[in-house]
Amino acid sequence: MTRTFSPTPADIQRNWVVIDATDVVLGRLASHAAALLRGKHKPTFAPHMDMGDFVIIVNAGKVALTGSKLEQKKAYRHSGYPGGLSAVGYAELLEKNPVRAVEKAIRGMLPKNSLGRAQIKKLKVYAGAEHPHAAQQPTAYTLDQVAQ
Repeated sequence: MTRTFSPTPADIQRNWVVIDATDVVLGRLASHAAALLRGKHKPTFAPHMDMGDFVIIVNAGKVALTGSKLEQKKAYRHSGYPGGLSAVGYAELLEKNPVRAVEKAIRGMLPKNSLGRAQIKKLKVYAGAEHPHAAQQPTAYTLDQVAQ
């Protein structure tokens, strides 16, 4: 009789992946990065464990938005106080802090619990082409481009 495989922390094998975000649509980049962070690409995936890889995203400042999202879409945050909702347009956000825009998109696709908080810690986003993780020997991850 075959038993259901349940992974243990000793079974976790973490890899480092680098994604170049140049001219990649933000939502497509976020969904692929979230799947890698969760470990959904592995045959030993378990939804209750942090099985994912470390993800490095470079060139976050060159990410693309489709349609008129650059002018119309807004990023919201709340201070926690009454009337503390603030909004900033994505054109301004990508100009001032592209790292925050990419992190916000990926965070929204992860679980909203302690597991999601542990998974977002494995995400490293950089606005430029350089990153300080060369010692981990990351492998390149290519996204299939769709004509936009």
